[in-house]
Amino acid sequence: MPYLVECLASVEAQTIDPARLEVIAVDDGSTDGTGEYLEEFAARAPMPVTVIRQKNSGGPSGPRNVGIGKAAGRYVFFLDADDRLGPEALERMVAMGDKNGTDVVLGKVEGINRTAPKSMWGKTLDRTDVFSSNIKFTLSAQKLFRRALLEKHGMRFDESLWTGEDALFTLEAYLRADGVSVVADYPCYYLVGRDDGKHVTKTGSYTLRFDSARALMKLIEDMVPAGPKRDTLMIRPFLITLLPQFGPKFLTDSEEVRRHKFELAKPLMDAYWTPGVARGLKVHERLRLHLVALQRADLLLDVVKFVKSKKQAAAILEKRGTRVYLVYPHFRSKPAGIPDDIYLAEPREARTFHGYREAAANSFLRRALRKARRTLSARKFKAAAA
Repeated sequence: MPYLVECLASVEAQTIDPARLEVIAVDDGSTDGTGEYLEEFAARAPMPVTVIRQKNSGGPSGPRNVGIGKAAGRYVFFLDADDRLGPEALERMVAMGDKNGTDVVLGKVEGINRTAPKSMWGKTLDRTDVFSSNIKFTLSAQKLFRRALLEKHGMRFDESLWTGEDALFTLEAYLRADGVSVVADYPCYYLVGRDDGKHVTKTGSYTLRFDSARALMKLIEDMVPAGPKRDTLMIRPFLITLLPQFGPKFLTDSEEVRRHKFELAKPLMDAYWTPGVARGLKVHERLRLHLVALQRADLLLDVVKFVKSKKQAAAILEKRGTRVYLVYPHFRSKPAGIPDDIYLAEPREARTFHGYREAAANSFLRRALRKARRTLSARKFKAAAA
């Protein structure tokens, strides 16, 4: 409360036939009148509403699992109490899942007083997967899941995790799904920022982030064979969960916390940090994680300070502009001994710098030019001989 009022109003406003919808509301030990309001809603709502009141579990996993166990519909959607749905959200998502036979449907998310993910909403997709789209960067639970998928694999939220439990659940669903659909042309879900700033994803000790990263990396390891596809997915926990622990906050951490973060990161870096993952990151991201892998807090501090300053790293173009090195701290420093490749921008990042030329395209053009010259020379030779 009071966010729950607008949340439930958005459920009542759904354009889908109320007879096709059931609401299972789990009051997880609230003390602010939530339970009573849910009972009032159940008495007047046009769709069947089941209210379950239980002792506080401390996190969203338990209540969501209770909801899955009670659900009877073909699909399950998880709606957080402080967020809301677009009026046509469920109608559009169910239609998309039915049309394409997909097991997971993503509806476009917009933020209200809060930042929402953006990179996956460029285009509506009837059918895609986690490897060929950006859906790996939205692993919140607010998706439409085919209930048969959840039951077939016994999927439930991990109640031992206090944060990141939704990422684990959603990524497993992506990997097990017979296709994923994306509704990008209609705002289905509004992610609402609370005035007090208290979101589950923003609270808790830094150690919980490492727990979350460890669980997600283990899931990827278990479900995806080593190689490019695994590397593609590993980018997500490294970039979204692990790297922020070595961002600006690291500068104000105590020496004890810094040492502890390095201790927690070491087994993850040893097990999962690969050249393939590194190539998928921007230079400053790769550099910081490389230094974490080396356990070099002294060098990392210089890099984090530079990144925090938001200065643009100077670019050095070599090999006729086909290589762009970004001059972050310790570039070509002999005492530091960091390989040049760590500072080498991949094409996506290098294209933003004037003078860069993509090597593959250049080599193709050079080969074509050489072939044309040889053909012309041969013709001249034949003409001279004649």
